Amino acid sequence: MTVTYDPTHPAYFDDADLRDELTRVYDLCHGCRLCWNLCPSFPTLFDYIDEHDGKVHEMTRAEQDQVVDECYQCKLCYVKCPYIPPHEWELDFPRLMLRAAAVKKRTAPVRVRVTDNALGRTDLAGLAGVVAAPVMNKMMAAPNSAPRKLMEKVTGIAADRVLPPYARQRFTSWFRKRVKPRLTGQQGKVSVFPTCLVEYQATGVGKATVQVYERNGIECSVADGLKCCGAPFLHEGDFDNFRKYAAKNVRILADEVRAGRDIVVPQPTCGYVLKHDYVDHLGDGDDTRLVKEHTYDVAEYLMRVHKAPGTELDTNFTGSIPESITYHVPCHLQAQNIGLKSRDLMKLTGTKVQLANQCSGIDGMWGYRAENQELQQRVIQPLVRTIETQDAPVVVGDCHLANGGINDATGRQPIHPMQLVARAYGIEDVD
Repeated sequence: MTVTYDPTHPAYFDDADLRDELTRVYDLCHGCRLCWNLCPSFPTLFDYIDEHDGKVHEMTRAEQDQVVDECYQCKLCYVKCPYIPPHEWELDFPRLMLRAAAVKKRTAPVRVRVTDNALGRTDLAGLAGVVAAPVMNKMMAAPNSAPRKLMEKVTGIAADRVLPPYARQRFTSWFRKRVKPRLTGQQGKVSVFPTCLVEYQATGVGKATVQVYERNGIECSVADGLKCCGAPFLHEGDFDNFRKYAAKNVRILADEVRAGRDIVVPQPTCGYVLKHDYVDHLGDGDDTRLVKEHTYDVAEYLMRVHKAPGTELDTNFTGSIPESITYHVPCHLQAQNIGLKSRDLMKLTGTKVQLANQCSGIDGMWGYRAENQELQQRVIQPLVRTIETQDAPVVVGDCHLANGGINDATGRQPIHPMQLVARAYGIEDVD
């Protein structure tokens, strides 16, 4: 048995070695059970173990794999688990699940590999979606229609889900065409990593980020040639394509850092990937280390400016400020261990922030896949109940995919924290 989470290790893709490691980790989880209510994987795991009278080694391959299939990489194990490295037991459940997914990927049926590959190419889909936005949006807004059923067969995205619409103009097109303001009292320089979600769909988040930053004397740029962070490939175990995307992004972003700019990311999953997964898969070289050390969530960076000696944010909010909000805390933001910076930022506006700290069951694209719909709907129900109980006039969330899940389950469309802050300043062009 090899305890390894390194994709370059010679035993990483060895199935027998993987099975032994799954048994070791499942046994440790069985002895602790702290994560019994964290995600579907753990109740399923413990039910199987109980059926075998505690004999973890008697779990079948299918039972082991069911636990893997129900892991949607929320990363909350890093918040809850007491045995993650550098603990001597070296229990890293998320990375083990990625390893299992990668091993399974190598023997997956052709149809599965085709749909995974289509789902991973978000830039290609995004470009097509923006060009044909009126038609695409009409199609996506019609669940269970013939086009959506065809889309499910090609991409694996459930035909009965409400999907976020495409923008008619890409974020980077808006950024380059806008009238650039003259900044006074410069307080920083950043390179915005827009992410495919902001580039093609949630462009208002990117607009709000840039306008809020520039209002606070922070110069913004967007580097040419950036691609999707690669998370859809990574979470499906397609490490080859993930590394291609990662290598290109790291080269570009490292040059941005060397030019004196920090990197800011408006989507939690993508920020997590840049900070952690690139190092895992490309190694701890100069470029990956630069990117890791200089990458910030958009609210994290603003709060850093606000609290640093000699700099501070403009707190003269004269725009629209709701009396209270429900703020959904995304899992991938919690896993970055930076605290609740979006909450702290929004509190500066004077709004009352109520937390909704339950998972949406989306995490990447897992919750949009057809085979996961029943389970995802069960996962999101505690979050739905919190939103309904708090009954705030505005729901806010950092993650565009999770926000889409909230919209699908509640009929309420959350906005991003940067949009809330922009509106509090009186900036209205953030939709």
